[in-house]
Amino acid sequence: MMDTQAKPSGTIVGIAVKTERKKPMTELVSAEAVVDSGLVGDLPVPTTRGMTLIDRKAWQATCSELGTDLPWTTRRANVLTEGVDLGPLIGRSIRIGEVELEIGGETDPCGLMDKLHNGLKDALEPECRGGVYGRVVKGGKISIGDAVVPIGG
Repeated sequence: MMDTQAKPSGTIVGIAVKTERKKPMTELVSAEAVVDSGLVGDLPVPTTRGMTLIDRKAWQATCSELGTDLPWTTRRANVLTEGVDLGPLIGRSIRIGEVELEIGGETDPCGLMDKLHNGLKDALEPECRGGVYGRVVKGGKISIGDAVVPIGG
């Protein structure tokens, strides 16, 4: 059941999809999410990892540690949020736009991160900087500016 009294904990400030493996991501203003899948136009992913989210503050901390300013899409996440501590959302559900996600866990940075920038994999490891993944349980549209709202307690 949806908690309509929940207050937003953050906002979507970026959306992107992977249209080709190991190629730059395509940024979007809005996207459609499909139940037990992911964002329309994104490469297929396991149903439990339909969407990935990273928070701007965590990304900025990562770039600061590396002494560089990389585009957030370097992380290969679908959604950039602002004002959200993603780690505590693991095991909970959130609503963004029309979409409901069950946050399943932390997104572990893979070896590709170091190919994109030396040291990036290790810099993403602490404090859930690599973001989280979620299963789409209610599909719909998400757009830049949509609130990120935890559901329930």
